[in-house]
This record gives sequence, structure tokens and C-alpha cells, in this order.
Amino acid sequence: MENNFKMVAKTLYGFEDLLERELIQLGAMEVKKGIRNVSFVGDKGFMYKANLALRTAIKILKPIKTFRVTSEEDLYNQVYKMSWDKHLKSSGTLAIDATVHSKLFTHSKYTALKTKDAIVDKFRETTGERPNVDLRFPDLKINVHIDRQVCTISLDTSGESLHRRGYKTATNIAPINEVLAAGLVMLSGWDGQSDFMDPMCGSGTILAEAAMIACNIPPNLMRKEFAFERWQDWDVDLFEKIEESLLSKTRDFHHKMIGYDKSPSAVAKAKDNLKNAHLDEFVTIKHEDFFKTQKSGEEKLHILFNPPYGERLDIEMESFYKNIGDTLKQGYPGTDAWFITSNLEAIKHVGLRPSRKIHLVNAKLEARLVKYVMYEGSKKGKYMS
Repeated sequence: MENNFKMVAKTLYGFEDLLERELIQLGAMEVKKGIRNVSFVGDKGFMYKANLALRTAIKILKPIKTFRVTSEEDLYNQVYKMSWDKHLKSSGTLAIDATVHSKLFTHSKYTALKTKDAIVDKFRETTGERPNVDLRFPDLKINVHIDRQVCTISLDTSGESLHRRGYKTATNIAPINEVLAAGLVMLSGWDGQSDFMDPMCGSGTILAEAAMIACNIPPNLMRKEFAFERWQDWDVDLFEKIEESLLSKTRDFHHKMIGYDKSPSAVAKAKDNLKNAHLDEFVTIKHEDFFKTQKSGEEKLHILFNPPYGERLDIEMESFYKNIGDTLKQGYPGTDAWFITSNLEAIKHVGLRPSRKIHLVNAKLEARLVKYVMYEGSKKGKYMS
């Protein structure tokens, strides 16, 4: 038990419940939900597992020190006092990022600089040598968080944001973030037990995340590197054991997954990305205009998509969203259809009453994930709330 420590997984607004559930299912202890984050307790193996397996986490931090700060000098002295040689060699490299919510500390870059000075000075004065800054591939990435007068220093276990799964080489104009895509699939309640379709699939992110959820494939297997791989206590054997254990829990998928896009270049990109992710056997991508399609077969269908919006593509909003409603009504009976939009006005033009609306934030924009239930046996689309 003495090998356990506290960690904090950061996420997007609205995904806290999903992340809490994921952590409990993975076996985390002392799970506590915050705003855009969930804290938990685990050991080094669990830290590896959380980075590999969590779908809705953006970053996993390991807090190592919390203290009160009342001045810049205070921050410098407290950081200087810490035992940095446990985490970094004097010849190593570091990078620091800071977030500040404080009247005393108003500039995150300056806060990061002050922290770096304290660490570098400590090494120089105790060893005669100092670590260098490397913003791209540091040996140690440090996170400083100041909330009013409370400062928390954490080690960043992930490095680059966990939404960078490693399977995307090609994106379209405004690709959806992988963590957002995974969270949308989970919020929509899809469990891999029915056919799935993304009718405006862009570079295929929603489909890739949905396929990994259906097959229980860990989302971050393809990442080139996690920050902890450069740590002094990096245990490659333990990491491989965790990876193997996660892979042994994958499952078969017995339904269809389809992606449409009317842009030939998007179709090509989506095919590339799904092939890179080794998911192309599960997903069929077609060059189609959704508004000219209808459902094939009687099977239950789960639709989830991210329609283009004003800032992204030049569309006539009212007729575009009316077309979405008409196509669902006329061509897709027996379907649960979900989409996310940052254009809250647009929902009014769909011409159907949503049975659910979930409040989210997408790239700093207010957004809604909406659900429409299209019932069998009625071309008029009996919809109920």
C-alpha cells in the first residue's frame, strides 16, 4: 500500500462522470470527481494502465507537493527546497507549464519561469551542473497549478495530451478531438451491440473511437511515447505486462460500422486513419451524401455525428439542419440519432423534438449533444421525449 500515490486525471467539461466511471472500472481507489478533473489513488502500474486505457482523460498528473504561496519569492523558495534529484539528473532536460487562478500570480508563463529558475539554481548550487529546458521532449515535464494562495507542483505522467492517440496522420478542415469523440460515443450510450453510423465522418475520428470502444481496445496503444518513459524509475517490464493484460480483455464485434462523407478527400483520410489504427476491418467508409441516403435493412442503428458548422464550413444553416431532420424522418426508422452542435440556434431547424440534450463545451464553444429517436413503422417519424 505504501507504493500508492495520488493522481489527477484531467478531462473536458461534461465528461467528469464518464471519467469517474472509467477509473472505477479500471480499479482506481479513492476516486473523487472535480470540475474538468477526477483524482484517484493507485501505484506505478496503475499510472501506466490509466495512461494506456482511459478514453476521456486528457492528461494524468502526479502531485508531489502542495504549499501556500503569498509572493513570487515564496514560490521560488518552496520549489528550491524540494528534492529534485529524485526526479531528474543534473544533465537532464525539463519543461514546465503553469495554470494560475490568483490575484498574486497573473501570468502563467512568468510563474513557469520562476519555477524553472528555482529548480535550475538548486541543481547548479548542489552539483555545479544545471538541467536544460527542452519544450518538445523533456526528461521531466512539470505542472504548476496556483489557485488563489495554494500551489500544487505535479509531474506530468502523460507528456503530450492523451487525445493524440497516434493513429491520425490525416485530418480534415476541423477535426474533432479524439477524447471528445470517445466521450460522445460513451454519452450516447452505444455499447457495441448494434450497427453504428457516422454520416458526416470527416477524418474518421468518431468511428475509430467507437470501434475501439466496441472491441474494448485501449485507446493509447499506438502512442509513440508517454512522459513517464523518460523517468528515472521507468519499468519497461511492468509496462509491457500492463499492456498485455489490457490486450487480453479485447472482445469481438459482430455488427456493422459505416462512415459516409460527401468529400472524396475526407473519405480518403478517414480510410487512412482507420487503417493506421488497425480498425479498417470493422469499418466501411463510403463516398456518399447523407441527404441522399436511407437506412439499409431492418437492424437497429445508432447514428452519431459532428455536423459542420458556420466557423468550419460554408453552409446555409437553416436548410442544412432541416435536411438532417428530413433525412432522419424519411430514411432512418428504427434509429437513435445523436449529433453535437455549437450552433444552438440550428437545433430549432431540425424539425424534430430532441429526446435528450446534454450541455458540453467543444473547443471553448458552448455545445449541445442532442438525441432524436426515430421509431419504426412511421415515415412521419413518431418522436417522443
